[in-house]
Amino acid sequence: MNLKDTVTIVTGSATGVGAAAALQIAAKGGKVVINYTKSEAEAKETAAACVKAGGEAIIVQGDIAEDAACKRLAQAALDKWGRIDALINNAGTTKFVAGHDLDGLSADDFARIFAVNVTGTFQMTRACVPAMKKQGRGAVVNVSSIASLQGSGSSIAYASSKGAINTLTKALARNLGPEIKVNAVLPGMIDGRWLKAGYGAAYDTIKARYEKTSALGKAATPEQVAEVCVWLIEGAELVTGELITVDSGMHMGPAR
Repeated sequence: MNLKDTVTIVTGSATGVGAAAALQIAAKGGKVVINYTKSEAEAKETAAACVKAGGEAIIVQGDIAEDAACKRLAQAALDKWGRIDALINNAGTTKFVAGHDLDGLSADDFARIFAVNVTGTFQMTRACVPAMKKQGRGAVVNVSSIASLQGSGSSIAYASSKGAINTLTKALARNLGPEIKVNAVLPGMIDGRWLKAGYGAAYDTIKARYEKTSALGKAATPEQVAEVCVWLIEGAELVTGELITVDSGMHMGPAR
């Protein structure tokens, strides 16, 4: 898929991986829908950067846990450009709770995390499918995590939600072909403000341990994860239902 003049919706794209993916698509001449829940100022900055890079961008506020917001995002793209070529389901949430602290998570915590990470991903995809089917092609990329493979990460609820995304990815890929391909990217540690804020003073120690034990010895940048997301849209013509790990080999276990 040549990304020039294509339309991609990127959820949770005010900052981080979502913003990096939107900017990379815009730099290839693509049109992007920037979505945010609360970070309006950052969303405007990302949209401006996309325009400066040579693409087009609009901003749509919305919490993807709400089906109406998902429909509004899809309709905004159709109203502006008349098509939807790709969707990156990047929006996500968590609660930072140590895995051994079972009392640190409530039923409400699980409900909220699954509402955004899993139900939101499904709802957003469902909102975009009719336009993609009508065009005869489309690509969906879901941002999961190696937490889904290891039962690790910011909390048990988060890891469980990402495991559900993996299964959702395969189910959607099986049922939306041949017009639409669906894949997931499973990042390891991403060196960015989300984890820095979540882990606080422990962040540097956690990052150093990750870099010491992963095969390639590096935490990812948002841009490096975004590159894989964009590749799954513009390339990977026969790839669907795949879970692509982007984690310096951490999923294989300690390298040394």
